Amino acid sequence: MLTLARHIAGWSKDPSTKVGAVIADIHHRVLSVGYNGFPAGIPDVALEDRTYKYNRVVHAELNAILFAQQPLVGAAIYVWPMPPCSHCAGAIIQSNIQMVVSPPAGERWDESCRIGREMFNQVGIYVKEIEI
Repeated sequence: MLTLARHIAGWSKDPSTKVGAVIADIHHRVLSVGYNGFPAGIPDVALEDRTYKYNRVVHAELNAILFAQQPLVGAAIYVWPMPPCSHCAGAIIQSNIQMVVSPPAGERWDESCRIGREMFNQVGIYVKEIEI
């Protein structure tokens, strides 16, 4: 599933950070996918302008949760190329997803990913880091 999340990350138009997410049930059936990008109807312009981009982008994890349109209780989310940030961690927790699988955090987003992992630990969500 992490390989699929990596593939889906390639669908992002973000020139600097392409993120993909796959949500699967306990039988490894795909429930939803998402990648980072602007909301539907917002033109994909000024992607090099970080301030413009950061104020509009919807993260891959949130896109996958919203696209699912079904209960995600007990599901797993696979995220590439880094663990979920603290904001996405909140949405994952609220969705009752029970497992997060991703590569380890890199330096660029390390603090937000660390906070996300701390949040997962506080509520008992299993976190598995895999390097592929």
